[in-house]
Amino acid sequence: MANTKQIEELRNILLERKDKITKNIQGSRESIDSLKDSECRDDYDFAEVSSDSFKEGIIANQQITELKEIEDALKRIENGTYGICEMCDEPIAIGRLRAKPFAKFCTPCREIYEVEK
Repeated sequence: MANTKQIEELRNILLERKDKITKNIQGSRESIDSLKDSECRDDYDFAEVSSDSFKEGIIANQQITELKEIEDALKRIENGTYGICEMCDEPIAIGRLRAKPFAKFCTPCREIYEVEK
């Protein structure tokens, strides 16, 4: 189980990642808006703009999902349930939390969750 110092370190990592993702999402939105406003002279330009806009949207959606997971982890820190598996109520290994600070399942339960998903 993670101790108070480790949890604080992980909290700081989560907050830094949250800030970075928030900036990335805003940048993606601005990029998509600028792509929408770009002038297409032919079908090739239109296809390129559409493809770039689609990619930016996919990246932004993935980051929005990660942002939600980070916010959930920060809530778990606040209410004292951070580092406890949501499936089996056992502590999540500190190595797993360092690799994925917003993890909500221990490794065995994550494997079960992935199979059932």
